[in-house]
Amino acid sequence: MSNLRLLDPTFSDAFDNAFRRLFAPMAFDAEPAPLLKMRVDVTENDQAYELKADIPGVRKDDINVRIDGNVVQIDAEAHSEKETRGNGDKVLRSERYQGSISRSFSLACDIDQARVDARYADGVLSLTLPKKTTTGARKITIQ
Repeated sequence: MSNLRLLDPTFSDAFDNAFRRLFAPMAFDAEPAPLLKMRVDVTENDQAYELKADIPGVRKDDINVRIDGNVVQIDAEAHSEKETRGNGDKVLRSERYQGSISRSFSLACDIDQARVDARYADGVLSLTLPKKTTTGARKITIQ
């Protein structure tokens, strides 16, 4: 297929654009299709990492957090159904979507899994990830 276009002076670009818009798919309302995104902020202090992940539109039960050493993985799934009815309960439009997202990253120190604190409120997942205490180096006596 060629990308060449035939130039016809009788039809302008404005007419061409209007003609294309006439046959373009029609949107029923200005509500965009939801995009599941996860924005993450991680801060660190001497004892722990603090993580905040924005996961709007997701139920708490649909979020999974896994920690393996210094690797943190967050999985989330969103489900939504929307139905608009007209007169006489006749369905005029029905919209459904399902989406999932996963974020995984590694931190500099291993995480103490037994002391992790996780909270979810208003679309924000907050994790306190305590660092594993490391025992200092010790001298080994050779016999």
